[in-house]
Amino acid sequence: MLVLHEHPFASYCWKALIALYERGVPFEPHLVRDEADRAELARLWPPAGIPVLVDGEAGLTVPESTAVVEYLDGLGAAPPLIPADPAAALQARLWDRVLDGQVMTPMQKIVADSLRPDDSRDAYGVAQARVELERAYALLDGHLEGKRWVAGTGFTLADCAAAPSLFYARVVHRWDEERLAELTRYYEDLIARPSVKRVIEEAGEYRHLFPLPWPDHAP
Repeated sequence: MLVLHEHPFASYCWKALIALYERGVPFEPHLVRDEADRAELARLWPPAGIPVLVDGEAGLTVPESTAVVEYLDGLGAAPPLIPADPAAALQARLWDRVLDGQVMTPMQKIVADSLRPDDSRDAYGVAQARVELERAYALLDGHLEGKRWVAGTGFTLADCAAAPSLFYARVVHRWDEERLAELTRYYEDLIARPSVKRVIEEAGEYRHLFPLPWPDHAP
């Protein structure tokens, strides 16, 4: 049995959970709730970041969300999240990196700054993070024209990355949904997908952990 060390509200854990649900692979969730759980996790993976997937039968520990998704592609019978065609696989991996680096990272900057003491806040850094998000939104809107999913016609690793990054980014810095109509259309399709809808629902009970006000427009 696979064991996933995770937390349902953690954005990078969503990527792994979506892949597990997409592929229908059985697993046991191990929630990382406190320092004791984090210490246990550090024995498996010293940086103690989540998610971490443990395949006891294979004797493997797989950290980092992208690596977890790649590993899961060898399990289960569902269509792969990394396309077999090299050019299509490159697009999936490329847009996974874009979404993690250009949407998830600035989103997390805004959230993390809200947890700092007042005299340690980085107003300039937060303003720059918002500029980065606006740039990324425009990039995605143009890229998505004529595409059902972010890397092409099929649901891939890149969409697993898009779900948490766009969901939480929309909470902290909502894009202009009329002006960026392609991004809005894609986002609506994304959150309606059963695997994504499931992670959103499972995270709902932990919403009180979010350090910023939860907007009315967010699910």
